[in-house]
Amino acid sequence: MKGFNSYMDAYMDRRMEALIQEWDLAGRRDLADMEARIRSLEEDTRDIALFEARAGVRLDHLEERLAVLKGARR
Repeated sequence: MKGFNSYMDAYMDRRMEALIQEWDLAGRRDLADMEARIRSLEEDTRDIALFEARAGVRLDHLEERLAVLKGARR
């Protein structure tokens, strides 16, 4: 089986890029900046959470103002 193993090794070496693309695998280039991409996503997540908190407070204030205006109309 030694000849078969070396044949398979050579085949895999020649075809690795095609296999990575065909099977949609992550390669070294994809993983090189993974930490930076994760950090960026974490920052975006914090920004979204902050926006949601601020929007919630503003919505509460608008609802209070609406209640006051509705009360004044009666």
